[in-house]
Amino acid sequence: MTDFKTLLQAFDQLLQPERFKDYGPNGLQVEGKHAVQKIVSGVTASLDLIDAAIEAQADAIFVHHGLFWRGQDGRVVGWMKERLQKLLAHNINLYAYHLPLDAHPELGNNAQLGQVLGLKAHAWCGDQNLVSVGQALNGQSFDNAQALAAHVQALLGRHITCVAPSVHPIRRVAWCSGGAQSYFEAAIAEGVEAFITGEISEPQAHIAKETGVAFLACGHHATERYGAPAVAAHVAAALGLNHQFIDIHNPA
Repeated sequence: MTDFKTLLQAFDQLLQPERFKDYGPNGLQVEGKHAVQKIVSGVTASLDLIDAAIEAQADAIFVHHGLFWRGQDGRVVGWMKERLQKLLAHNINLYAYHLPLDAHPELGNNAQLGQVLGLKAHAWCGDQNLVSVGQALNGQSFDNAQALAAHVQALLGRHITCVAPSVHPIRRVAWCSGGAQSYFEAAIAEGVEAFITGEISEPQAHIAKETGVAFLACGHHATERYGAPAVAAHVAAALGLNHQFIDIHNPA
């Protein structure tokens, strides 16, 4: 058992949120009970996750997507009221880390996604160096973009969108979890043959076709399921706490 401030210090020390310019507050977003014995981790602080954490008798929730974002409506009404009401009524601490959780070199979303896909980063690019650049762990290439897409689809267990303008071998790959489509051009500048992320917007389909670099959109939630449980499990083990990852289904 530990206290909520010690838990916050452990997360901060590991993830170093002060290094990042982010879209919302990182760290403790909702204060709950003083003593913490069990952490539930998940991707998003949705009502479903909060309900599941209550059922699991958690004292704290650790997520990638918290409740508060720059530019949002500040009123506590509707879905925000429902989520906050549950957290406060059950005295549950909510910790949220956005870009710091993406970027951690071993436990973060991008590093963990690379492990799942069998990719090893050797360089980084894009805003705040969030995009990983590397290749398959065994040094081998994929025959073409379709072969890479089939590999990723099988490992993530969901349909992906692949804009694959060429049939050339894929040796050098860049990846960034979530909504990182705006980093596509930074990845292209690194000389990759394919870019893997969660979402695709209208411009990237044209850019992929015109540059010959394959674009794989694999789902925002699907690419960000791995960092939160890795970090929470690491910190829980260090502090002697219980940890449970709860993956709330999300088609995005």
